[in-house]
Amino acid sequence: MKIGFDARCLEEEKISGVGEYALEILRHLLENDSANQYVIFSNSYKQKSGNFDFFDKYPNVELKRFRFPNKLLNFCLWYFGRPKLDKMTGGCDVFFAPNINFLTASKNCRLVTTFHDLSFERFPEFFTRKTRLWHFFFVNPRRIAKLSSSIIAVSESTKRDLEEIYGIDAEKIKVVPHGVSSDFRVIDRNNPKLLGIQKKYDLPHKFVLYLGNVEPRKNIHSIIKAFKSIEKRSKKLGKYNLVLAGNVSPLCRGEIEREKENVRAIGYIDREDKPFVFNLASLFIYPSFFEGFGLPILEAMACGTPVIASNNSSIPEVAGSAAIFVDPNRPDELREAMTAVLSDEKLYDKMKDRGLKRAEKFSWKKSAEKTQEILTNQRTN
Repeated sequence: MKIGFDARCLEEEKISGVGEYALEILRHLLENDSANQYVIFSNSYKQKSGNFDFFDKYPNVELKRFRFPNKLLNFCLWYFGRPKLDKMTGGCDVFFAPNINFLTASKNCRLVTTFHDLSFERFPEFFTRKTRLWHFFFVNPRRIAKLSSSIIAVSESTKRDLEEIYGIDAEKIKVVPHGVSSDFRVIDRNNPKLLGIQKKYDLPHKFVLYLGNVEPRKNIHSIIKAFKSIEKRSKKLGKYNLVLAGNVSPLCRGEIEREKENVRAIGYIDREDKPFVFNLASLFIYPSFFEGFGLPILEAMACGTPVIASNNSSIPEVAGSAAIFVDPNRPDELREAMTAVLSDEKLYDKMKDRGLKRAEKFSWKKSAEKTQEILTNQRTN
């Protein structure tokens, strides 16, 4: 069986959460599956990314990497419905898209698409006009969902949204949760690289961490408000800093720049540095308004860092009983939760232990095995 894999999201030098998902699934598919032939499709005019270097060691992989200007290719895919992506790979039985994008496939090729979330449907106010136009008019996720032979949803929450908002038959949707990479683990405090990472990002000695895109949907305003409230109430907790890690949206930049003391935005963290940053943090907070999965929650837990997160969307099914949940619309709940965890040593240790056990339930190997089963079953459907 020949399986096409859309790897365009890996062309970025600094990949996002979607890119990390695609990379981990692809790595483990190739590691686990020697029976099927894989052909990797990608396109980028500049081709700077080094994310394609590991393919050479797999005999059942062929890389088809094109250099068309993305705007031109996307326009042709949107307006003409051509070229067919499976044809560009030389033909395949199944074409797998690990995220929604400009997609076309031949009638005799089955399309399998991963939907990470429908946040742009649930909360359009958190997206720029340009992004909303991109989703609704050009890419048209509803059309992609209808055209797909099977859909992979990363959580039960995303599956419900696909059913309720797009009217997709539940039988067509398979839930495959994300995994946690093995390098997210508790690191010995004497490891010299911890100090090196602390210096690299100019991290304080005690800090509360948020890691993800720094944008309104992630509830950055409430994070800052709750943290500043702690500073005023407790001299002991006033020794902590708030660290916001991730690319900062222009919609949040002004508020962050006004906070001159104890609030630091450190920008994008290199993938290999994330486990060390999680280990250096005293607490991880993720009070997002909406998540399709929320992978940083599990990554923090795997590093032994207690987690406070929102009580909505997919987050409770991911975190289980290992996190403290708060209403994202009530900064006072976040403040009280942070105060409790940082002040109570027994509670802190309890959450650490629960988080480590919870993270053990998720692995990219399991995710890839379920994905492979879905892809290979297309032959008989």
